[in-house]
Amino acid sequence: MTTEKQIVGYLPDERPPAFELILFALQQIVVMFPATVLVALITGFHVSTTIFASGLSTLAFIFVTRKKIPFYYGSSFSYIAPIASIMGSEALINVTLNDKIAYAQFGIVLSGFISIIAGMIINRSGKDTIDKILPPTVTGSVALIIGLSLSANAMTDAGTIPANVSAVQTDLAGSMAWLIAIITLISTILYSTYLKGKLSQLPILFGLFTGYISAVIIGQVTGIPFITFDTVVSDSIFNIPTFTLPKPNLAAAVAITPIAIATIPESTAHIFQLDLYVNDLAKKKKSSKTYNISDKLGLNLVGDGVGDIVSGMIGGPAGTNYGENISTMAVSKNFSVVVLIAAAIITMIISSFTPLINVIYSIPTPVIGGLSIYLFGVIAAQGIAIMMDRKVDMFSSKNLSVIAIILIIGLGGSFAFEGGMIPMFGIRLPAIATAAISGILLNLLLSIGDNKKKA
Repeated sequence: MTTEKQIVGYLPDERPPAFELILFALQQIVVMFPATVLVALITGFHVSTTIFASGLSTLAFIFVTRKKIPFYYGSSFSYIAPIASIMGSEALINVTLNDKIAYAQFGIVLSGFISIIAGMIINRSGKDTIDKILPPTVTGSVALIIGLSLSANAMTDAGTIPANVSAVQTDLAGSMAWLIAIITLISTILYSTYLKGKLSQLPILFGLFTGYISAVIIGQVTGIPFITFDTVVSDSIFNIPTFTLPKPNLAAAVAITPIAIATIPESTAHIFQLDLYVNDLAKKKKSSKTYNISDKLGLNLVGDGVGDIVSGMIGGPAGTNYGENISTMAVSKNFSVVVLIAAAIITMIISSFTPLINVIYSIPTPVIGGLSIYLFGVIAAQGIAIMMDRKVDMFSSKNLSVIAIILIIGLGGSFAFEGGMIPMFGIRLPAIATAAISGILLNLLLSIGDNKKKA
């Protein structure tokens, strides 16, 4: 007599028990936190406000999408260049930091309205139009370059040493950083491969703990301070984030607003990834319910726009649904929307408590690097899965052409030019967005006459 293997996992409308829910929420926070904070550090936005805005915009997104799409929202890298250009503008050199942020907020809020309008148009156009404009050759390739373009970040983090290491210990610190990253990476892979039952849903969190403990031990043995708890210095335990209101600024509107259009292929790729893994879990659990997440691209963009408006209104950067969080859900087989709600609320609490922020900051960068090597690779692999699931003909010259230019423009532009911004025709174009738009246009051009051929 054989026993049927129990399928562990939670679908979007399912709710884990309270203790598991908190652990799953912490796991989601861990994977989104480094990138979200990094955007704030690069652009000059307030870190605590950025963290708070991430949680609040996630709640807004989940409310607007009626808990149908399990996405977590963090700060978007696509907006870094235009926001940084406004923050560092010579015209604003004598303006206070909060006023600079306020001007950038104006462009972020407008970009939110652009996303909402795009979502409404897609809702009216229907699925056939979406599939024609954004076929799997585009969405799969975009997902692929999103993951691979982040590979340098992952490897850089893995080899990062503490800032206050003495010159004598630099070489040793570098070796120990790699050792911590490798321990984190291998342990996470082993946890995700061999843990069974409920524990199989927490490989990222367990990998983090393993890497953290190894950093503590290595720090004690070598004297290298991989872990510190004084990143944010404050006399008070509780500090409300600094909130600012947007101020009209034409330069910010021109620089930031168009990015909303360029990020639509990224959102589409994420929707397809999510649809693929949620329905695979539903099938394995023999659920009678079909989760048509891929049909909700328009609703996703509306929610995305609302999230940007909410974030922009209080002083946070523009956001996006995070591939890292999708990878974590795919690895842990946990797509519960309630978990993301809990993660958003905990994130908002963390943003106001200095000790909690310092605990998060204390996670050594090599640990984040070890996790990122795995998670960013999973994002890229999901791009391949999209094309396999949709049975893309890899012998078609048209498909190969579209995939080829997206991969090379996206990856070449990301690695060849500073900040992933391609200098072209007197302007600087974001590599991934440029690759996505180029792929869309080429696909439409090569699709002319397709209907006639089929007829």
